[in-house]
Amino acid sequence: MTPISRSGTGRRGLATLIAGALAAGGLAAAGVATLEPGAAYASSHREAPLISGQPRYDNTDVYAFVSPDSPKTTTIIANWIPFEDPAGGPNFYTFADDAQYDIHIDNNGDAQGELLLRYTFKTHTKSKKTFLYNTGPVTSLDDPDLNVTQTYDIELFKLHNQSVVSKTKLADDIPVAPSNVGKASMPDYGTLRRQAVRRLADGARTFAGQADDPFFLDLRVFDLLYGGDLSEVGNDTLKGYNVNSVALQLPTDMITESAHQPVVGIWSTTQRKNAQGYYEQVSRLGNPLVNEVVNPLKDKDTFNASSPWNDGQFLKNVTNPELPKLIEAVYKIKAPAEPRNDLVDVFLKGVKGLNRPPNVRPAEMLRLNTSIKPAAEPKRLGVLDGDKAGFPNGRRLTDDVVDIALQVVEGELVGSENDLGDAVDANDQRFGDSFPYLAEPVAGSRGPLAKGTTGGNDVLNQVGDALQPAGSADGMRNTGLIAASAASGAVGILLIGMGLAWWRRRVQRPN
Repeated sequence: MTPISRSGTGRRGLATLIAGALAAGGLAAAGVATLEPGAAYASSHREAPLISGQPRYDNTDVYAFVSPDSPKTTTIIANWIPFEDPAGGPNFYTFADDAQYDIHIDNNGDAQGELLLRYTFKTHTKSKKTFLYNTGPVTSLDDPDLNVTQTYDIELFKLHNQSVVSKTKLADDIPVAPSNVGKASMPDYGTLRRQAVRRLADGARTFAGQADDPFFLDLRVFDLLYGGDLSEVGNDTLKGYNVNSVALQLPTDMITESAHQPVVGIWSTTQRKNAQGYYEQVSRLGNPLVNEVVNPLKDKDTFNASSPWNDGQFLKNVTNPELPKLIEAVYKIKAPAEPRNDLVDVFLKGVKGLNRPPNVRPAEMLRLNTSIKPAAEPKRLGVLDGDKAGFPNGRRLTDDVVDIALQVVEGELVGSENDLGDAVDANDQRFGDSFPYLAEPVAGSRGPLAKGTTGGNDVLNQVGDALQPAGSADGMRNTGLIAASAASGAVGILLIGMGLAWWRRRVQRPN
């Protein structure tokens, strides 16, 4: 593909979320057979019925790029749990203890993973005699006031024809950055984020924890394309929501086949332990927005239960896509001629001369040429705007994958030049300049202050150090402090009311 230089200004607004899915390629699959995952069902932001009821196992996005501040390394980011409301307590957001969160790497183009990075998590609770996530202001990851914590391990499997050749533990009992409960609970969340970034052997770095959802787009497209008058777009539907993220920065020569074959394919999966004690795959994600709209309902479960090397069974969904026909019917924009071999070549094989590995077997995954240096000034339209370090060559946090994908699905590569987009060109939160690059999560205390407060940490000052771990020597004194606080404000009233409700349930619960 020859890069097409354009600024993207003056484009026509168009509801675009589902367009991104089709252009992204459309073929996802199950994980490593020898490691015994079961059937897969869904992935991305609530795009299939079964996984929408299992948010802790639901992949949302995968990113892969050459690290801009460390160009001999590659950064991989995978996100789970869509639409985390920052104030969603008292049970905030944790990774599942009964899951395997996997990142797969195909480094020779055969549609099989030669490397598998497996994350497993463990939850720790200091006291179960309180309903609180934290029992006081948290200033460090080992603060005794952080009542619910998580740690994780990372294992690296090397595979050949899906059989395990070796297994190495890369990380052991690394702390997870907690959910950002709010200013009173976590007055300096940035410190907690920094403490959760850890160095591993050989210059690798790891992070796991909550983050602002980095995906930016207008999701209202599912309201039947709004009615089709081209004036409905421009609202970042994911603004204000968080996700749970894992980020890993690895030496590039650790994941590539060789210096002569620098292209890697990357996707993520989730395995959940079933009632029989076996792990079955329940979610899978490579390119963005794949399963939401590429496949019809009849194919979604089969699609996610299959393996990448069998993705040809879904080829018709890409060569004869539904979406351009829908856009033509609603917006009167003529659909490109079928079969859409341009989509197959670009998104299932990689771009020839850019990120297509030799002897590639077509399959859906995020493909990255690790020999392409990071751009000094990244362009949001990536390869379409001449920036070869951007999507669909991997995916950076700043890449506007929705606009890129829409323009391609509407025929950009087959002579139908267009500047279509959803008018959401950037994330609402600024990304970081260093690992893990993700923006900090939105705090649960966001929004207007309660009546009678003036800003800062008013609530923290009112409550003071009353909230200590249950069972402490100062427990009786702390109860009095909470009651005193309740007399002067709604915070204390809420705490006491919730505590009484919990106590009644405890007393009435059958043994």
